[in-house]
Amino acid sequence: MEHQDLLALFKASCGLYVLSAKNGEKDNACIIDTFMQVTTNEPIGCIISVNKKNYTTEMIAETQKFNLSVLTTDAPLELFKRFGYQSGHEVDKFKGFTDFDRSENGLIFLTKHANALLSFDVLDTIDFDTHVLLKATLTESAVLNNKESITYDYYQQYVKSKPQIAEKAGYRCTICGYVYGGDEPPPSDYFCLVCHNDATYFVKV
Repeated sequence: MEHQDLLALFKASCGLYVLSAKNGEKDNACIIDTFMQVTTNEPIGCIISVNKKNYTTEMIAETQKFNLSVLTTDAPLELFKRFGYQSGHEVDKFKGFTDFDRSENGLIFLTKHANALLSFDVLDTIDFDTHVLLKATLTESAVLNNKESITYDYYQQYVKSKPQIAEKAGYRCTICGYVYGGDEPPPSDYFCLVCHNDATYFVKV
């Protein structure tokens, strides 16, 4: 089988997290879906993957610290729009947002629509073309409540606003939901204006 259907990757469902960082007085956060615990001995080692173009990635590169808020199934679409559908380069994602606190490292974590806090120090960075893999150790953790963690599959089926997406004809990004308008698919060198993934992630609406 030579053909590659990249949508097959989304069948391997994973959790969704708000990745937060702080550099100076500036806070920022983004949505990620790649987190894995890789060791059990203390200090516990974990890895995440994040897009190089994200403003949060730039902050982590400077400070070598980040937090993860483990999102729950009651997280509304507005939360994903706030942290995933816009860039911290252009907006203050925490403007008007109050459902957060700060962990011992001074970084933000969500107090609503999240069931756990995980704080990390970065040990190493591995380049993976469009993304970087961050190897990190756990420095703080807390269970916030016992609500069910959300998966990417659950988000696609029950959270994402399909009627809203269908209002605009074109090609939809399967990562963030942004729609590239028009009858023709985005060109091969096109990158999503929101999540910066390439044209292979777009499907016809």
